[in-house]
Amino acid sequence: MSNVNDINSIIEKYFSLEQVKSVKQLQNRLIVTILSSENNEKKESLKEEIKKIFPDLRVSVVFVLEKKEETTQSDKWQIKGVKHIIAVSSGKGGVGKSTTSVNLALALANLNLKVALFDADIYGPSIPTMLGYAKVPPTSLDGKTFEPFMECGIKSMSIGSMIKDDTALIWRGAKACGAIEQLLTDTNWGDIDIMVIDMPPGTGDIQITMSQKIDFSGAVVVSTPQDIALIDAVKGINLFNKIGVPVMGVVENMSYYICEKCGHRADIFGHEGAKNTASKYGVDFLGEIPLHYDIRLNSDNGTPIVISKPDSPHTKAYEEIAKQISLKLNLNR
Repeated sequence: MSNVNDINSIIEKYFSLEQVKSVKQLQNRLIVTILSSENNEKKESLKEEIKKIFPDLRVSVVFVLEKKEETTQSDKWQIKGVKHIIAVSSGKGGVGKSTTSVNLALALANLNLKVALFDADIYGPSIPTMLGYAKVPPTSLDGKTFEPFMECGIKSMSIGSMIKDDTALIWRGAKACGAIEQLLTDTNWGDIDIMVIDMPPGTGDIQITMSQKIDFSGAVVVSTPQDIALIDAVKGINLFNKIGVPVMGVVENMSYYICEKCGHRADIFGHEGAKNTASKYGVDFLGEIPLHYDIRLNSDNGTPIVISKPDSPHTKAYEEIAKQISLKLNLNR
């Protein structure tokens, strides 16, 4: 490891000792976690100074807030009939969070559980496409509440079924959260063992509000092995830790590629990055999902791989992750 005293002395030029939550090095990656609101000027100056002395280090500075806002049970959004709710989250977009959410929900249903999937990715809803009900509007029997879609053996709901594909929702956090709350709480879910919520990517106002207002049983963080994705995954872990949502573990998506012709394995985005990060931050590593054409194609066609190819190794990978989650929630049947 690089000289700890030298690194700490540099950090103290910009932040007090009370503000430094942790300084962790994972091989050639240094992650400095600061208890403060975001300060880009200090962050860039700190990174630049450390890299002058330790040019081989990849430095990231993560800001978190120490104070946890308390939310009483009466302030929580009331989602009737649902026993457990888990968040599937990512610190950034483009890591396959929605694909993971869909296939994980279907894998949980394969364990004889009653499963619901809610699409909270309000600016980029893709669940209707992946489950095959795109452009089909929801129904309401009483004019007040929605009936969930029932596709592939699970119930689901998404704002994507109410808007055109090319419509951009220009909503600020409060309005977006209001729409998510209404759609989530005004749907007749019925008796559900576990609901999977496909969270919006990132760690902003919407994610914070949802984490405070929903009684989550836990969260699953999705990342690729790539360093840039792992930096944001750490932010997601820190967000849930600060708000008090248990992090059930990390899933490494697009983990590797196996050539179908020669069988050669290629670690396109890196090797075991998510696994090492999970270990470093004391959370479970739930498993790795390969980068494969079938997973992408079946998602685009509305036939997720867990349904379309139940005997494939990719399906088995999702099912192993589902088993771990069901064990953590004592949902084994």
